Amino acid sequence: MDRECVLLLPSVCEVLADSGRSVPDDTSLEKLLDWFTGLTEAGGSLLEACPCLLKFISTVVHNTASDPGVLSFTLRLTGLMAATEDGFKMLQEQSVLNQVFDLQHWQEAGLWDDPCLRIGWIQGLRSMLQHPKALSFFVQSDFIASLLQLQTDTSLFVASAANHMLAHILLFFQKVSSAGSNGINNKEEDERRIHHSVTDLESPAVTMETSEEYSAVVKGISEYLKESLIPKENTKLHQSLQILKLLALLLAQAGPPLRDKLLQTVTDSLEELVTAGCSQLTLPLMDVVLAANSSCGPDGRVPDQRVTRLLSSMLTISRPADLIHAAAALLSRGHHDTVHTARAVRILLLPLDIITGLTLLGTNTAADEHQVSVVEQLKSKTSCISMTCVCLTNTPQITLTPSGVLPCPPVLIVTAVVSLLRISSGISSSSFAGCSEVCRNVIGSGKVQKCALDALTALNSSPGAKEKISEVFTILIQYLNNPDSDPTVLHKSYQAFIKWIGVCTDLSLITDQLRQDLVEVVKKRACDMRWEVRDSTVEFLGHLAGVHVSVTSGEDLCDASEALLGGCCATPLLKEALQDTESYVRASAISALAKTLTHSWQQGAALTQDQTEIVSRLLEILSQDTEGFPRRAVVQYFISWFLSHSSLSPPSSSTPSTSFLMQCVRTVLSQGSADLDWEVKVHTLELAELLLDQAFSAHRGYRKGSDAHRALQHPYGVVSDQAYTLHTHPGTHTEGVQSELAHVVELGVFSALLSGLVDCDRPVGLKACRLLIILRETICPLSLGALDVTAAMATVSCELLGRGWGKEITKILGMESDRASEVDISAQRSFSGADGRGDSVTVSVCEVLRSLDLDERLDVLTQSSDHIHNSPLSLLQDILTASAAHTHPDTKPGHEVIVDCY
Repeated sequence: MDRECVLLLPSVCEVLADSGRSVPDDTSLEKLLDWFTGLTEAGGSLLEACPCLLKFISTVVHNTASDPGVLSFTLRLTGLMAATEDGFKMLQEQSVLNQVFDLQHWQEAGLWDDPCLRIGWIQGLRSMLQHPKALSFFVQSDFIASLLQLQTDTSLFVASAANHMLAHILLFFQKVSSAGSNGINNKEEDERRIHHSVTDLESPAVTMETSEEYSAVVKGISEYLKESLIPKENTKLHQSLQILKLLALLLAQAGPPLRDKLLQTVTDSLEELVTAGCSQLTLPLMDVVLAANSSCGPDGRVPDQRVTRLLSSMLTISRPADLIHAAAALLSRGHHDTVHTARAVRILLLPLDIITGLTLLGTNTAADEHQVSVVEQLKSKTSCISMTCVCLTNTPQITLTPSGVLPCPPVLIVTAVVSLLRISSGISSSSFAGCSEVCRNVIGSGKVQKCALDALTALNSSPGAKEKISEVFTILIQYLNNPDSDPTVLHKSYQAFIKWIGVCTDLSLITDQLRQDLVEVVKKRACDMRWEVRDSTVEFLGHLAGVHVSVTSGEDLCDASEALLGGCCATPLLKEALQDTESYVRASAISALAKTLTHSWQQGAALTQDQTEIVSRLLEILSQDTEGFPRRAVVQYFISWFLSHSSLSPPSSSTPSTSFLMQCVRTVLSQGSADLDWEVKVHTLELAELLLDQAFSAHRGYRKGSDAHRALQHPYGVVSDQAYTLHTHPGTHTEGVQSELAHVVELGVFSALLSGLVDCDRPVGLKACRLLIILRETICPLSLGALDVTAAMATVSCELLGRGWGKEITKILGMESDRASEVDISAQRSFSGADGRGDSVTVSVCEVLRSLDLDERLDVLTQSSDHIHNSPLSLLQDILTASAAHTHPDTKPGHEVIVDCY
């Protein structure tokens, strides 16, 4: 421990123990405990390093006027110190443990009613219970009874803490057999222990005495669980829920002896609970049954018959809604018992079978004893919608079950979902006699429509899906055209359309009428009054352009937008959306345009007049749009364009298209680096990075930015999802590198990097600094063999304006070196009051890179501010300073010292 901290700690303990001096900040106690925990985990002894803590604990315990927060902190600190056997022994010898955890003492002092103290008591004991001596103390003090009472505490936080405490005791001290029943060493059994330990100790050495004490604890807890599972009245449902959560945790992680003991004790209560009719407990009850079932056979043993019986009971619940939820839980938890899975599948398909009239369950429906009750339940609109949505949510997983489990071909389930979408939109009714009352409940239900569209989207990969492409597109276009469809339904319809387009090997199954209908509906929705719908529509156009299909079998691939909508539809709509009043729509339109034009860029085609007008509009948005989203999208548009263009032509090519692109890039770098939005600036630096990669990738020793700092990602940094791959061209001569450097300087890359280096936003400065270091290592290396390169590079210069970032860089250079001798700043200075440029300085690029102390700056930028403020010493000083300010007679209200939060 730091010597300064040791010297300050007694004063801090005095402040905290003094009941007349208020705690400056609640979080300071948590920070202190974090610090002490870290010291303990590192193997240190708190009692030896901080002997003042013993006096502090004793003082606080005997001062019943202490702040409840300080009392809770003291209880937890004591448990932490007793987590090692040596610490436990020292505290026991001083009678500290009996004083701190004496329940009667806190009750008589009237402090036990504060939930803060009760949580401190629980968490302190839990921290301590890491070795057999602590378990003996726990049992002999008869704390188990008090802990069981806290399971039903009025505070949910206290009840939850007590719940986890029980699990810790049972699982941490359980006797784990080293071999399974088949005699094979079962390593997984040893890994079943949970160690929520603050000291990461090894497994406790269980003595005979401890074993007996542990058995007594198991018996007491098991009996409590058995008695508490069945709610005596409605107000006790919460208690049953807590017990079920605890049981699920225990059965999932317990070894055979503990698991068998628990099952033997609670099975009768679980069976009673299944038939008790508590709908709120269905899902947690299924969690318990599945945890018990999955834990019974990991070593190849036959599952416990009691558990199998429970599982069967869960799938014969008479309440249809609970039955559906139980079946869904079984399927979603990855249960692989064929018999029970087949039953669950039939149960889940039953509502869809009834509503659509399709024979999803086969002709032998006599075995479905739940059909009548489910039909009756579906006649209630609320129950119908709820049960149908549960069924729909599980249909994608149902289609992937083995053929022996599934009662119908997977493609029939796709048909049923499409049929349900028709019924829900009012397009058609079910052909099944007698279910018209049920059908009325799903007509116009937005919830059912959304669930059905989600299911349809996921079903695109199910077996036989290709057979249904025409039907799927028809219903989706009908939904897109429906005036009653809300924005979310339309968005999900677009998503489903994109997913199913991916299934097409060719578009021959899509009729001309469907294509015409799609064009009309997209034009209609692009002008919708709701901005969410317009946004979904332009997003759809972009996604469609990214899907490649062939019109007929064997033809070359083209983008789906061109094949389905024709070239005359998408681009005009997106161009119009650039003028939208909503910034989200403008941003989406820009992204969609980049995807739409990618194919043209990759072919190297000359820009059309339309495309030139779009570029002009985008540059206008970058310089004038008041919202950040469109401006970010503009920079990413030019990144996409640059990447597509660079994959075709060498950097030195001088086609009109290349010249226009480079002219735009220069403008984007200039405007983007001066933007107020930090993400725009980061994306601008990504564009600068691509220009550096293109210019120097062939140069020996150049490292791409993505490779240089992949292992040093900063938590505040922005990482683009796009993978950048440039087509580079070899170059070997120094003159070529010098020319490339001059080129990137002329484009404004170096200015953008310097601007980013002094930016107030850390992610911007961090990225700029890394790129400048890469550039420095490339053009002005320190090795003797590279002197000719350095000399050549020294002739390349750039201009620093006497304002903004230029002024900041000039200040840095002036402070760190003699500008006349080291930076080689030429005497060329100009002043122009007319253009507002102020004093400008021409500097050598290479000398600037060497003089900026970039490595030191990178160290500072990589660190968060915590490296200055987040330290134990700072924390202790803050507590003392804040306490002095609180107690100072001249302190005005609102002027108290606030402790640093980290």
